[in-house]
Amino acid sequence: MPSNRRNGLLIAALLVPLALRVSLTAQTSAASQPTGTANGPTGDIKRGKELFLAYKCYACHGYSGQNGPGARLVPMRMNLVGFMAYVRNPRQIPPYSAQAVPNQDLIDIFSYVQTLPRSPAAADIPLLTRILSEK
Repeated sequence: MPSNRRNGLLIAALLVPLALRVSLTAQTSAASQPTGTANGPTGDIKRGKELFLAYKCYACHGYSGQNGPGARLVPMRMNLVGFMAYVRNPRQIPPYSAQAVPNQDLIDIFSYVQTLPRSPAAADIPLLTRILSEK
């Protein structure tokens, strides 16, 4: 067998399994995407709160989701897909893989964070309003 043909077969033998792996990974990723309704995700809010505490999300985002050294989660400015992408590929910390935090856990956490109240505007806080008006 000529050397070029043998090299071509060797390369093909190496690339076919790689191509199959990429194809299967893409199919698995698409199948594991979260589902939800037009009104939002179908997550369990109570379980989401438990997971928020268990995964220690509060360490970076605070118990209210809006204080702490991490990104502000309240008010939530992302949809579920954006939230999951943020968790899987954050800018400044190591990513949380689906093995570390399963998709359903993220859906439940997202549902819980959606229920956290926003901080009142400064104008709605009487003491701040009085202090600002005295200046």
